[in-house]
Amino acid sequence: MQIKVDETLEGSSVRVFLRFKGQTVAQLSSREFSGTFLSSVVLRPDAVRREIYVGLGEEVKLTPVKVRQAIGVATKIAQELGVESLSIDARGLEAHVQGMVEGAMLANYRFERFKKTLQSENGKEPTPSSLRKMRVVVRKEYLKRAQTEVNRGRVLAEAVNYARELCNLPGNVINPITFAQEAEKLVKDFPSLKIEVWDEKRLKKEGWGGVLAVGGGSSVPPRMVKVSYIGYGRGQQPVVVIGKGVTFDSGGISIKPGDRMDEMKFDKSGACAVLGIMRAVAALQLKLSVIGIAVLAENMPGPTAYRPGDIITTCDGQTIEVLNTDAEGRIMLADALAYARLRLKPKLMIDLATLTGACIIALGPKRAGLFTENDLLRDQLSLIGEETGDRVWPLPVGEEFDEMMKSDVATVKNIGGREGGACTGASFLKTWVGEVPWAHLDIAGPAWITKEEKFLHKGATGFGVRLIVEYLRRHHG
Repeated sequence: MQIKVDETLEGSSVRVFLRFKGQTVAQLSSREFSGTFLSSVVLRPDAVRREIYVGLGEEVKLTPVKVRQAIGVATKIAQELGVESLSIDARGLEAHVQGMVEGAMLANYRFERFKKTLQSENGKEPTPSSLRKMRVVVRKEYLKRAQTEVNRGRVLAEAVNYARELCNLPGNVINPITFAQEAEKLVKDFPSLKIEVWDEKRLKKEGWGGVLAVGGGSSVPPRMVKVSYIGYGRGQQPVVVIGKGVTFDSGGISIKPGDRMDEMKFDKSGACAVLGIMRAVAALQLKLSVIGIAVLAENMPGPTAYRPGDIITTCDGQTIEVLNTDAEGRIMLADALAYARLRLKPKLMIDLATLTGACIIALGPKRAGLFTENDLLRDQLSLIGEETGDRVWPLPVGEEFDEMMKSDVATVKNIGGREGGACTGASFLKTWVGEVPWAHLDIAGPAWITKEEKFLHKGATGFGVRLIVEYLRRHHG
């Protein structure tokens, strides 16, 4: 999308205006448009122009998320109108320009790679389904700052949409091998990124028993992808971001019910977010060192699949008693966390994983569970989550959950019962963290949506990309 910063709306045929509750709009009564949050109306002042009004709700309750969502509503209305460009009147709301750009670009994306219309089959030009141009209008004194905000918002939204597109791809297109190939394509576009891909032979040589076990039942072998960005000189301790990449999760021998199993293509959301994060970090040229790790496997039943009762050894020599093969993501992350701790010597590790349905039961579908024993890190991520819309909520990690994960025959077992399932999952991961500062994000709830939102199309959301990039930019870059 082409985005221009301007100080005038002149020449714009489709214009977006945001209004607070109670603000009047010419030609409309308060019943026709009240300004309540996400209310909307389209006017035609003349034969050429169209005006889209979207409500922000009460001014005292305004948040960056509300502005972002309101612009998303306007963008989806513009798509329905079949227009290719619009102008946003941001005068008086210049503090939210970055969010406006993000809201528009996120709403503008929809997964259509495999969609073929009757119009295109008949050789006709299809009705535009996406915006191609956008103008952000600000007051003159804000032009320079607004351009910076536009550029940052574009980078972040492009990174999120990249992660969404990759995550939306089905299991017959994206598997551990083709995911690694997509990562290699990404790195070619950003010279500051370096990539290393481990195949099943390297994983076996390095002792990654967890990843190999989870991927053992599939005809497609597992992979580990490491993408590195050195933005502050060599020798600096990196921040390591790790993503769970189960390209399709059948549950393995502990097979899932058939209902909604198609959604298990989204079990790679954490790994997709990691690539999106690395893309944004490179594009923004942050002054820090970041390493992204994606652990990739397809969890399938089969004659070589791992079984309940198996004991697995991870790359640091610790062992896992398998009680349920559908608790596979944590087994893969164990290898990655141990490798990062021992070999990369990070100053911080953050993992993102669609880890537990229990987290959705606890928090609902809109927030990720945040697990960390570092109070400062908890507070920073929580605040940035509220600002970016990648909202998180702190959940406990503690000795009571460690006790629930003890095994009679191994270091730990991979499930701890129904109670506190999200917390026991985090406790399991902590076994491989050691003394390194660490945060675990259980993104099972917000990683994808199955129903259309007013401001976002259904499918993968790219959750975590903006949260982590903004955290790195503000506190490390």
